[in-house]
Amino acid sequence: MKSENQNTISEKRTVKGKKKSSLSYIFGGKVLTEEYIVKQSGLIFLIFFLVILFITNRYSCAKQLTEMDRLKKELIELRSEQVNLSYDLTLISGESQIEELLKKKRIDLKKGNATVVYQIKKD
Repeated sequence: MKSENQNTISEKRTVKGKKKSSLSYIFGGKVLTEEYIVKQSGLIFLIFFLVILFITNRYSCAKQLTEMDRLKKELIELRSEQVNLSYDLTLISGESQIEELLKKKRIDLKKGNATVVYQIKKD
């Protein structure tokens, strides 16, 4: 009798062992009904949530870095354009250039006296 009980117990263990290792047991969802998994379900959901949060954070950081690189390139281009425009402006607004433009447009504008005369009165 004891040997029969031991045989049935050992058979149940082997059947149980085969059950846990089979793919249909895992993919069928029966593994989720195990006591250990049910007890730790809150922790599993927390870990899953943190992994999703980490992935989204990393994605948004990568997106911001590419945007920063694009803006840096645009800033360099705009600075060089600004330097070129300010150089052109200083050439155009030079005194000799203004005189030439006035002559071309036949505007009679004479250069005034640049020095201002001050009178000092004694009391």
